[in-house]
This record gives sequence, C-alpha cells and structure tokens, in this order.
Amino acid sequence: MIMNVAYVAFGGAIGAALRYLVGLSVIRAIGQGALGGFPVAIITVNILGSFLMGVFVVAAAQRGLTHLSPLVMTGLLGGFTTFSAFSLETVTLIERGQWGAAGVYVALSVIGSVGALFLGVLIARGVFA
Repeated sequence: MIMNVAYVAFGGAIGAALRYLVGLSVIRAIGQGALGGFPVAIITVNILGSFLMGVFVVAAAQRGLTHLSPLVMTGLLGGFTTFSAFSLETVTLIERGQWGAAGVYVALSVIGSVGALFLGVLIARGVFA
C-alpha cells in the first residue's frame, strides 16, 4: 500500500511538471492573447492526457502492466490532466459573461477528451494486438 502511494506521488509530481511545460509551450506557440483568453493550453493537456490514458489502459491490459496503474494512471496522467483547472476556466469564462465561449470550451473538452481516449484505445489495440 505505501509503495502505491509513493508511486502515485512520484507520478503526480512528474505529471504536474509536464502539464506546466506543455501548457507553457502551447501558450508560447500561439501567444497568450491569440484566442481572446480562451484556455487552449488546458484543452490541449486534457485531450492529450486522455489519449495517453487510452493507450496505457490497453497496453497495460495486454502487456501485463496493470501493476503500473498507480504510477501512470493515477499519478502521472492524473497530475497531467487538469479537470480541476478545466472547471476553474469554465467558471471564469462564465463570470466574464462569455457564456458561448464557456459552452464551446466544455463541449470541446469533454467530446475531445472522450474522443481522444477512444482513439488511443483503437490505436493501441492495433499496435499491441
């Protein structure tokens, strides 16, 4: 039990650092105000993290790597994806009166993330079959 907690903590630290770096890279690539404050960095992280979760779920199941789930799924990818930040950004858009942008943000985040996970599963099944 204590080792799993350590794996989650270690993975979470790496995931959070990667989230920061990917977010920073996206903002630098498109510019801070390029989309009127629309949280594209967080959408990018959520969709990428969901895709990687889909790939890992299949790889772990087919390669006998489920023992790495606390490290990878809960820690690394849990620290990487940002649905708490997603919620904050949604509320911020709503509070600014940007209801349309908030709706688009929620729809893109949810549909994109679920779609990316599904795509990750399909690709991983083809690779690991």
